[in-house]
Amino acid sequence: MTPVLFWALKLALLLLAVAMLCALARLLIGPSAQDRVMALDCLYINGMLMMLVLGIVYASNVYFEAAMLTALFGFVGSTAMAKFLLRGEVIE
Repeated sequence: MTPVLFWALKLALLLLAVAMLCALARLLIGPSAQDRVMALDCLYINGMLMMLVLGIVYASNVYFEAAMLTALFGFVGSTAMAKFLLRGEVIE
């Protein structure tokens, strides 16, 4: 791994951690339920991206599979939350 790539990946991990902290703050102090749902979406997307960067750093396929599962569960969860906020029920 070249030194430029090494430092770029470390910087990406740091910035993703900062983004996750910002999303966590919005999740905790969000004034409305919609803000909290969007913060949760941002949190799982940043977590997925962090797993992808870790997969590049450690050259392991396990991180990529975990990121794919995180994306799948996050999408299903955010869809269910949005449907619940719109209609008040998840299963019709």
